[in-house]
Amino acid sequence: MSIEQNLDAHCEPAGPGCCSLATGPLETQEAEHFADLFKELSDPTRLRLLSLLAADGCQPVSAGDLVVPLGVTQPTVSHHLTRLTEAGLLRRRREGKRMFYCVNRSAFAKLQAVLALGDERPEPAPNPS
Repeated sequence: MSIEQNLDAHCEPAGPGCCSLATGPLETQEAEHFADLFKELSDPTRLRLLSLLAADGCQPVSAGDLVVPLGVTQPTVSHHLTRLTEAGLLRRRREGKRMFYCVNRSAFAKLQAVLALGDERPEPAPNPS
């Protein structure tokens, strides 16, 4: 089966806007910003880390509590948490000597909005100013 036949067999025509990004075409700066965020998420350890944070109801979790579930060392966990925090995907706060991390929900709402197609548009996230 050729590529064209494969596309014809799997792509169903639909109404206008069915395959448009929910946010519309991205400007160059927006595309670069979102590409950087997706690069941070492309690391399997970071993706697992985020899934662990989200599975805990997005409640703050300390770096030390993630070592055993991830099966990596504490410095490795801290490195990945720092990368995700610097990218704006996580928030952190210090309590004594410990750092606690949680998911930045508005950042993920924006990622979700960028990926949504057509009528699957989520509600836009408020812009934290």
